[in-house]
Amino acid sequence: MKWILLLAVALMSSFAVAQTAGSPGAADLLIARDGQTAASVVVSANAGMWEKRAADDLVKYIALMSGAQPKIVNAIPDGLAFIVGNAALGAEPSLKAALNKVAKSNPIVRADAIVVRRVGNRVYLAGTNDESHYFAAAWLLQQWGCRWYLPTEFGECIPEQPTLKIGTLDTAYAPPFEIRHYWLSWNADSTGADEFRRRNFMTETSMAGMGHALGQYTKNLVPAGKTLFNIAFSDAATAQEIARQIEPEYAKGVPGISLAIEDGNYLSDAPGDKALQVEYDRYTLKPSLTDAMLTLYNNVAKILREKYPNSPTKIGGMAYANVTLPPKLVTTIEPNLVMWIAPIDIDPNHGMDDPKSPPRREYRAMMERWAQLTNGRLAVYDYDQGMLVWRDLPNPSQHAFAQDVKHYRDAKILGIGTESRGAAATTFLNLFFRGQLMWNPDANVDALLSEFYPKFYGPAAEPMAAYWNAIFAAWKNTAVTEHEYMAAPAIYTPELVAELQKHLTQAETSMKTTGARLGELPRDWKKYEQRMKFTRLSFDIIQNYTAMVSAASSEGDYAKAAIFGDKALAAREELTKLNPTFTTYKNIGENGPAWFPGEVQQMKDLATLTSGAKGTLIEKTPLLWSFKRDAPLPANWTYTGMEGGTPDSTFAAQTPSAANGWTMLRSDLYLQSQAVLNPDGQSYSGHYWYQTELDLKAEQTAGKVHLMFPGLFNEAWLYLNGEMALHRDYSEPWWLSDYKFEWDVDLSGKLKPGHNVIALRGFNPHHFGGMFRRPFLYRAP
Repeated sequence: MKWILLLAVALMSSFAVAQTAGSPGAADLLIARDGQTAASVVVSANAGMWEKRAADDLVKYIALMSGAQPKIVNAIPDGLAFIVGNAALGAEPSLKAALNKVAKSNPIVRADAIVVRRVGNRVYLAGTNDESHYFAAAWLLQQWGCRWYLPTEFGECIPEQPTLKIGTLDTAYAPPFEIRHYWLSWNADSTGADEFRRRNFMTETSMAGMGHALGQYTKNLVPAGKTLFNIAFSDAATAQEIARQIEPEYAKGVPGISLAIEDGNYLSDAPGDKALQVEYDRYTLKPSLTDAMLTLYNNVAKILREKYPNSPTKIGGMAYANVTLPPKLVTTIEPNLVMWIAPIDIDPNHGMDDPKSPPRREYRAMMERWAQLTNGRLAVYDYDQGMLVWRDLPNPSQHAFAQDVKHYRDAKILGIGTESRGAAATTFLNLFFRGQLMWNPDANVDALLSEFYPKFYGPAAEPMAAYWNAIFAAWKNTAVTEHEYMAAPAIYTPELVAELQKHLTQAETSMKTTGARLGELPRDWKKYEQRMKFTRLSFDIIQNYTAMVSAASSEGDYAKAAIFGDKALAAREELTKLNPTFTTYKNIGENGPAWFPGEVQQMKDLATLTSGAKGTLIEKTPLLWSFKRDAPLPANWTYTGMEGGTPDSTFAAQTPSAANGWTMLRSDLYLQSQAVLNPDGQSYSGHYWYQTELDLKAEQTAGKVHLMFPGLFNEAWLYLNGEMALHRDYSEPWWLSDYKFEWDVDLSGKLKPGHNVIALRGFNPHHFGGMFRRPFLYRAP
């Protein structure tokens, strides 16, 4: 019977495959059996924080696995012993040679390495520093099958193994990256984060340049009427003033001083800077200021290096916003300058090898050029998808990161620092895989996932594997290169939601059936139940959020949409009660339409335009509109604000057909999500047309008639029966907008009884383009 198979899976999930760490053989060292052990854990009385924690956790997890608890001692006994950290290095001098052989020479931040060696009845575990001592212990525990998938005990999977052994074991290893780090942004809950990091080989060690800092040193240099983003960057006087302010710290030899740019696009009218602006950044829609900014960085670094040649201080800069493209004119970078590259808007959904993502391949070329220029002093400011203003929908990234991390290793990147909100309902396994892949870029993601499901879900492993693999596949296979909530319906399609519902129901049935038939529940049964509840509430958010989007975008029923939105928010509230690390909104302070409650409120506000409170519905426009590409952007085009040049005041309506370039397009999904692309695969950029026809009765055209575009990107021109009715200004890129993306057009007296042709000409310079909610006619009171 099927339940017997599910029971077997449940029981097998309690026992890791590897009961023996190292290569098994006849001379295996017995650590524990039947709740008994003769082992001691030796740690120095003067151990550092994580060195001591390594000893404590060896005791803790050996006991959880086997029921046998070793004792902690400070002196090495004659019998079976785990010898940790400095105690191991002192007792076995050859360990240092093993560490030195694999550790990075001449590190900029620090060199992490571990050695784990069995000699007779002694097991030595040590590293090159306090945290690395802990990494050695974590590595050994993982050989026994221990896993920490998420922070807090919720994500901890410790197998039951009555018999623990160690076979032949002699491992020395160093990761390729000096920095393996994530920090929690947006006031995220940090419960369990410290332990979770170290158990997955991540550190607190970062480097100057991660945080925005330049503005504090340039505020006195801002010309009248200008901002922090507009000063004379390449002028010698600017560098001298900044150097003067940071000189005391540089002279002291502090590890690092950040000159990272502020959060925004930099512009400069200074003659020296203008001469250095030789490239246009189409991602930020601004001239690239990289050469001017790098000239500033170089000037400051050179002033201080020459004055204090023995200072170990590194100055940190950031390749971000319109300083992301590599320099064209500056070809050397001062040796005391380190850089972070932060590609926030260059397709976070795909890896560098993905043929569906030309932007990511462009980013690879940028990264490799920066790496070449910095000669081992480039770090990656990585964005975990949870910080990209999503809606608490799962946003996995492990398969993309698995591609990228190999390129980072090959480019000899200094390290990776991830910005994350935590928010496990969104990020799920992202941070676990980042830790594992930063430690070992060749780690097998699919193999790790295969062992994850039985460890994490027990008897529900099979349907839960199908559930999450469907989500992972949707993200792997999407052509969407943009981020934030507008992309959600292109990925979480009705078909995907229906499939998830099926798998989740099967999983819940498996849990119920297996639990009813077991005489004694496994140790981790309550954890399995809690994880199923987490998944159910997560799905409730997915289901109700996508239902809200469908009701609004496709059906134009905003009252119905608001009901689903409130249900999604209620599910999110329950999810947060389960564990505060699952979401972050409690501490963020969600204000405005960019945030989840703000979008639900927008549904309610739009409902008032159709329900009689602030308007009454006249007619929904068709879901399908005719669509035509008009004028693609030339290769040398630059964006100067608005598109410029008003189109003709009249528009000769065509009878749309494939022969004259028209096709049918949905009005509830933006252009890229319907494969309206440039020849290179990127989102279509340039002018485009939408057109539809409405047959209206006389009473429908009377009074204050408005056409509401409830979701529209880009600058646009509206034509009614061949005459231009209105022009819409729009701030690009899209994130500079109000996040409502509405255009309310007063057509009072302009519509006629009978046949009407409505045409919309839009202009997309890059990123999101077109409509993504179905327009409607309403009458204002």
